[in-house]
Amino acid sequence: MRHSASLTFDQIMGPDVKIGILQTGHAPDDILKDMGDYDAMFARLLDGHGFTYVTYDVVDGLFPEGVDACDGYIITGSKHGAYEALPWIAPLEQFIRDVYADGRPMVGICFGHQIIAQAMGGTVEKFENGWAVGRTDYEIEGAPVTLYAWHQDQVTAVPETAQVVGGNAFCENAALLYGDRIFTVQPHPEHTPDFVSRLIETRGPGVVPDPLLDAAKSHVNAPVHNQLLADRMAAFLKRGA
Repeated sequence: MRHSASLTFDQIMGPDVKIGILQTGHAPDDILKDMGDYDAMFARLLDGHGFTYVTYDVVDGLFPEGVDACDGYIITGSKHGAYEALPWIAPLEQFIRDVYADGRPMVGICFGHQIIAQAMGGTVEKFENGWAVGRTDYEIEGAPVTLYAWHQDQVTAVPETAQVVGGNAFCENAALLYGDRIFTVQPHPEHTPDFVSRLIETRGPGVVPDPLLDAAKSHVNAPVHNQLLADRMAAFLKRGA
């Protein structure tokens, strides 16, 4: 279990905007030592946007003291399901509702997308048609976007407070906007080709059907629009929505 500590990255420049990273899982051990945990991936993704970070390992029961602890929040991906009866799920849902009520910006990615929807009255389920893995095409906020996906769970019922702003035929509710307060996406802009390749090797076999893993591996190095989503996230967290 990690102590909640400020992670200030030397390369960050500009105004001091403090972002709390609510870490809802950890990278696999054999990837962690080489690439860092999920918080480091988001720091790299958002490099240059003038943020400093505090990581809260909510998966280990470590939460901010209050919503005013940071200027905005990111909720990461996780191997867990939003519907699982885990001791940190209900407190996280309440914290999400508190942040929404307070009006501070929040961004959710994959599990973050799902748990926010569930906290706000939506439904998350294992999708009956299976997995999305690897480079995946979406339309998000009117633009064609290709990002890495790694999920079977989906938001199947959208909260009343949310607007669907992105998706595809397989995942209709892949991006949600809750006014100017919360922006969430199902795919992973923080994933890199190396990270996805390692997931295919370590987390995929025996869980994800082999044909999907083979297809994902075959085009893992083709271009994706991570930077486009990074800029959108940064603008949103700076109240530039």
